[in-house]
Amino acid sequence: MDPFSPEGELLNIHTAFVQGQYEAVLSDYNFSTYSQSNHLPVQVLQYRAQCALGQYDEVIGAISDSDARSKPDLAAVRTYASYLSIQSPGAVQEAERLAEQEGDNLNVQLLCGTILARADRAEQAAQLLSRHTGSLDAVALLVQVYLLQNRTDLALQQAKSARSFAQDALLVNLAESWVGMRQGGEQYQKAFYVFEELAQSPSSASAMSLVAQAVSELHLGRVEEAETALNAALELEPENVTALSNKLVLDAISGRNIDEARTRLESVDKEHEVLADMAAKREAFQAAMAKYNPKFEA
Repeated sequence: MDPFSPEGELLNIHTAFVQGQYEAVLSDYNFSTYSQSNHLPVQVLQYRAQCALGQYDEVIGAISDSDARSKPDLAAVRTYASYLSIQSPGAVQEAERLAEQEGDNLNVQLLCGTILARADRAEQAAQLLSRHTGSLDAVALLVQVYLLQNRTDLALQQAKSARSFAQDALLVNLAESWVGMRQGGEQYQKAFYVFEELAQSPSSASAMSLVAQAVSELHLGRVEEAETALNAALELEPENVTALSNKLVLDAISGRNIDEARTRLESVDKEHEVLADMAAKREAFQAAMAKYNPKFEA
C-alpha cells in the first residue's frame, strides 16, 4: 500500500509538508511512532522541512558518511542541503552521480532533480524525474521543471495525467494551478481559488500558501490584497525568501521606493535571482543611456 495514499500512515505528515507547514512537520510527528518501514520516509520529510527553513548545516551534520554511503535517500538529502547552503559545483556533480547510479530511488529523483533544475540542467532534471513510477511528488516537480523550460504544454500534460489516477489529490490541484498561472486569463482566477483556500484555512495556512495567494492576487491586479497576504506570510516567517522577493516585486510595480525591500532580501539571500535580474536590467539601461549624448543648440 502506498504510504502517501488516503489509507497510508504517512498521509498527514506528507500533507503538512506539501502545504508548507514545516514547523509542524518537525514538531508534530515522531518517526518512532511509525512502522519500521516508514521510519526513513518520515526522516527524509523532516530533513526536507529543515532545509525549507534554512537549517542546512543541521541537516548536513546529522547525516554521517556511513549513512550516506548505505542509504541513497540520505545521500540525496545531504547533497541537497549542501547545494542549498553553498550552491557549489561539487554538490551538482554529486547529484549527477547519484542520478546516474541511484536514479530509480524516489528521493534521489526528487532532491537531485531539484538540484539539477536549479543548476540550469532542466533537461537532465526532467529525464531523471520521468523515471518515477506513479509519484505525485515527482509529477509536481516535473511540472515545475517544464514551466522553467517554458513548456507549458508538457506541464499541462503531466498535470492532466496525474488527474487521471489521483483525482482529488492536493498536489494535482497545485500542479494545475501552477500551470494555470502560466496560461493566464481566467486560469488566474481558478488558481487563486486553490491558493486562497489553502492560505485561509487554519489547518493548511502557511507562509508558502500565503505567498501563492499573493502572487495570484497580483496577476489579477489586486495589489492591496496581495500586499496583505505577503505581510501575513512575513509575519509567520520574517526571512522567507520567496515572500521577501515578491514584496520587492510588488513595491517596484507599485512605484514605491524599493530600498527597504531590497535590503531585507539582500540580508537573507544576496544572490537571489530577483536581485541579479534587477542588477542586469539596471546595467543594460545605463549602457543604453551612455549611447546617447544630449545636444544643445546655441
